[in-house]
Amino acid sequence: MTDRGYITLVTGGARSGKSALAERLVARHAMPRIYIATAEARDGEMGERIQQHQNSRGEGWITVEEPLDLAGALIRTEGQGVRLVDCLTLWMSNCMGSADIGALLVTLRQQSCPVVLVTNELGQGIVPDNALARRFRDDHGRMNQAVGDLADEVWMAVSGQPLRLKPAREAIDERL
Repeated sequence: MTDRGYITLVTGGARSGKSALAERLVARHAMPRIYIATAEARDGEMGERIQQHQNSRGEGWITVEEPLDLAGALIRTEGQGVRLVDCLTLWMSNCMGSADIGALLVTLRQQSCPVVLVTNELGQGIVPDNALARRFRDDHGRMNQAVGDLADEVWMAVSGQPLRLKPAREAIDERL
């Protein structure tokens, strides 16, 4: 293991297979598995989605439900195993404009156990029709960039297929 935990970011669109990919990436680590859930079952449909995720994971997971204090959840679970955070988009939405991305980045740099984070790729859709939604999309994109810069690996799920973005086979800045 390195001086800090191995950080992996998994992104993709809705129903792209990003959570299943993240679970496969967690399985690479021979240590206990901790699922940090940011979703809240605020209605029946969301409750069903949460149940589907729990069923697909199967047994052998410790679940920590934390919709707001993600940095705190990472600190509390440090040293206990590999963590899967699902997902950054819901966490940011739950915080309603007060998500402390700086604290998240500092906390991620301090981890000694691996962390796999799931996020949505929002910037590939239509431009939202209102200022609040555009601000959320833009702030979310900046968060994804910052976590992606920090991450050792970045993956994208497209139509259920994994695409490794980082480390890339070729460095973009290399001379041809």
